Amino acid sequence: MGIIKVENIRVFAYHGCLKEETKIGSDYRVDLTVKANLQESAKSDKLSDTVDYVLLNRIIKEEMSIPSYLLETVAKRILNRIFKEDTMVTKATVWVSKLNPPIGGDVARVTIKMTDKKKK
Repeated sequence: MGIIKVENIRVFAYHGCLKEETKIGSDYRVDLTVKANLQESAKSDKLSDTVDYVLLNRIIKEEMSIPSYLLETVAKRILNRIFKEDTMVTKATVWVSKLNPPIGGDVARVTIKMTDKKKK
C-alpha cells in the first residue's frame, strides 16, 4: 500500500449559507490524501499503474465549482467522484477549508475533514 497527497489546492468558489457568500465567493484550500496499492507502479514506472494526481486535482476543481451551502456536501462529492473515477483508490481523506470566513471574527480558516473507504 501507499499514500499519495495532493496538498494546498487553491480555488475560488461560491459556497456558503449567506447570500453574500454565493454572490461574491471566497478563497478555499483543499488537501487530499488517497490510499492505494503503489507496488506495481513502483516496479513498472507506468502512469497507468498508479493513481493519477492530475485526475485528482481536476475532480477537486470541478466539484468545488458547483455551489453548495455546506463544505461537507462538497467534500462528499469529491470523495464519491474519486472512488467512481479511480478504481485503485481504496481510502481517501479530504480537507476543505474556507479561508477568512465571514463569521464575525479574525479567523484564518474553517476546515472540514471527511474520510471514506471504497465500497466493495
